[in-house]
Amino acid sequence: MKRTTVVLTLVLGSYSVASQSFGDIGGLESLRGFKELDATNEAPLMHQVNKDELLVKRNYVQQPPVIPHDVRGYQVDLRANKCLSCHSWERYKEAGATKVSLTHFETRDGHALADISPRRYFCLQCHVPQAETKPIVNNEYQSTSDLKK
Repeated sequence: MKRTTVVLTLVLGSYSVASQSFGDIGGLESLRGFKELDATNEAPLMHQVNKDELLVKRNYVQQPPVIPHDVRGYQVDLRANKCLSCHSWERYKEAGATKVSLTHFETRDGHALADISPRRYFCLQCHVPQAETKPIVNNEYQSTSDLKK
């Protein structure tokens, strides 16, 4: 009986604390601010991705090129890499795509491999789709070539 009372007291006490902590969340806000859903409850449109023909200029040496097309729905995991169906050395010509850089076929120590290095296999870790968006924060970046002028 005594043990049941202690357990019941602990359960009710933790419920009370939880209800006080989560009951009033009116003051909480996401980092993006409070957004009301519209009447149709539709998600906002995604940003428009650049067309394939538009190659974006790189700002510094060794900058990974951005992806000039949509990659939503691409499977890139341990079993498959959709990017390589167009960008592999075997298929890039017929796909009209840029081939994977030779640097992606090297180990960390610079030894050549016959296939993509495991550390370079997950393309979306470095390469991101380029979209026409408004900057989240102001950016005054200048490339070194711009600074020379």
